[in-house]
Parts: sequence; structure tokens; C-alpha cells
Amino acid sequence: MTGAVEARIASLGLTLPPVAAPAGSYVPALLSRGVVYTAGQLPFVDGALPVTGKVGTADGLVDPVRAQELAAQSALNALAAAKSVLGDLDRVVRVVKVTGFVASDPSFTGQPGVINGASDVLAQIFGEAGRHARSAVGVAVLPLDSPVEVELVLEVE
Repeated sequence: MTGAVEARIASLGLTLPPVAAPAGSYVPALLSRGVVYTAGQLPFVDGALPVTGKVGTADGLVDPVRAQELAAQSALNALAAAKSVLGDLDRVVRVVKVTGFVASDPSFTGQPGVINGASDVLAQIFGEAGRHARSAVGVAVLPLDSPVEVELVLEVE
């Protein structure tokens, strides 16, 4: 049976994906003392990155609007990782913190707008409990040349 959070995800036309296999020596998520910490999650869809490269507005770069969509996918992937240690996302009390990384062209300064993709989808799924503290950081490169990476900190019961 699907819980209320997963039903909400489905009602938004979204899908909770399978947990992505770690690309290194770590676990996708860890539960410790009522808090779930997810590893950084890339925007994998069906096991592959739909696009790679730096985010920016010039030709040949990942469009910031597309990167925002990828950040939302990364947040869904992080929720899947959280579910793998919780069993049920209905145990989430609050999204505490989102950290978002954007592989940025040197002239690009719109990292907060890109990571809004993750923040907005979490607010749609969890309502007021989805509002959170956040960091949005521009970086030179991310694993596998991903445009974005998102990690979550969740308070759980």
C-alpha cells in the first residue's frame, strides 16, 4: 500500500524512482538519531543522466530552466534514497536542509534559481513541512559531468 507522501507524489504526476547505486564507497542514505542524511544525488532517470555539462546561458551549455528540472529529479532521487532507510516517507516530519550543487559556467550566477527546482518540488510534496534551509553552490564540475547534485537532511519520526 502506498503512503500519503507517495500518493501526493503520484498526484503531482511524478514518480519515485528506484534508488541509484552508489558511484563510490558510501551509502545512498543514512538514518541517525531521528535524522536522515542523503548522499548527494544526481538527476538519474532510468539509470542514466539525461544531459551532462555546465549550466549557463551561452550556446552549448545546459539551460538554467532545464537544470532546474534536473534539480527536481535529483530531489526525487534523494527521497528514494531516504525511503530505502525509512521504509515509508510518511515518517518524514520536516525537510530540514537542502544542499544543491550546480556545475556552472564561470559567468553563471543563477545557482539559487536552479536549486529552486529541488526546493519547489519538496514544498509541493510536503507542504509547509517541505520548507527548509538551503545552500546553492556553484562548482567547476560534478561527478559524471552532471549539471546538478542535491542532498537532503530530513527530520523523521
